[in-house]
Amino acid sequence: MEKILDRFLGYAQTYTQSDETTGLNPSTPQQMFFANDLVEELNRIGMQDVTISEYGYVMATLPANTNEPRPTIGFIAHMDTSPDMSGKHVKPRIVTNYDGGDITLNEQLGIYLKPSDFPEMEKYKGQDLIVTDGTTLLGADDKAGIAAIVTAMEYLLANPQIKHGKIRIAFTPDEEIGQGADNFDVAAFGADFAYTIDGGEVGELEYETFNAAAATITFHGRNVHPGSAYKKMRNSMRIASTFIYMIPRHDTPEHTQGYEGFYHLTDMKGDVETTTLHYIIRDHDRHRFEIRKTEMEHYVHRINAEYGEGTAEIEMKDQYYNMREKIEPVIHIVDLAKEAMKDCGIEPKVQPIRGGTDGARLSYMGLPTPNIFAGGLNFHGKYEFLPIQSMKKAMEVIVKICEKAKQD
Repeated sequence: MEKILDRFLGYAQTYTQSDETTGLNPSTPQQMFFANDLVEELNRIGMQDVTISEYGYVMATLPANTNEPRPTIGFIAHMDTSPDMSGKHVKPRIVTNYDGGDITLNEQLGIYLKPSDFPEMEKYKGQDLIVTDGTTLLGADDKAGIAAIVTAMEYLLANPQIKHGKIRIAFTPDEEIGQGADNFDVAAFGADFAYTIDGGEVGELEYETFNAAAATITFHGRNVHPGSAYKKMRNSMRIASTFIYMIPRHDTPEHTQGYEGFYHLTDMKGDVETTTLHYIIRDHDRHRFEIRKTEMEHYVHRINAEYGEGTAEIEMKDQYYNMREKIEPVIHIVDLAKEAMKDCGIEPKVQPIRGGTDGARLSYMGLPTPNIFAGGLNFHGKYEFLPIQSMKKAMEVIVKICEKAKQD
């Protein structure tokens, strides 16, 4: 418990926020600094074949300690934290033996973590929670995953009586901006299958993701002095507002759950002349996903029909696809994770991811990669928290998977 805690606290205070605007690989230099720190740590605990690529991907090997034929298993976590909120100057604090009440994150700013807002907190009464100071995110997504993987490898190195096959681990940059698999060398990694340790609550096990696309819609207006604007001005912001209200109100993240897809307006910038909207489009069902993209184009056509051709322009690109298609033919790797969780006293919660992981793209690159919990909750914001016991359970599941995996 102490080792994994110290490890996570150190990682959390290391600045690794990604930034999709830089055009760099990795997108921010701080991720490369962290990657080099991890290389030193992996060498220090005794991992072999520790490498770092020019793009900041860290890989390492725990050699097999048995002659039995066993698969090569991979474990993957990402180094970056979300651009949604600052990950700089993170000040994690431990709430020991949580009593079930409100937690003061920042009294001066009046920021509290409350069960009335986050009912899932009640599950962790009596446990030890790591929280923020209310001014940054925590970074359990996915530094809890890194801590669990490194601690599991250290444990296996210290306990050679636990027999296992060859284990490969990797830490990736830029997952939070959808680029975590861009320069991942699947062949060099050399695993038969892998798991991302990048989920939330204890027991989460996921092999279904959204199909995902991003859309940028640009609206062109005409700016004229408002005193003489009659039948001349075209306010691009007002036109963009018309587009926004074409999207069904209940087809948004705040009104959907489970397998329901959505359109999500993530950013808007504009003035009278030009306004730009950024959307993400999500659906678990591939057919409905394609319909959603067609509908988005249809809304653009409607704007142009009303305001004139060329008023609105759309750029849309697919980001990743539902990895279920690639996992189901090798469903035994999901069954292996279920059995490992049960052996650790955990009830598996197989559910779809309402998002994506590196594993979604890696699965389509030839490396089947379902996702396992890392323990954190309320990712990407100041209300993020991490039960220490949950992170330790993630480490135990990794160890158990290594121990139980047999060659088919």
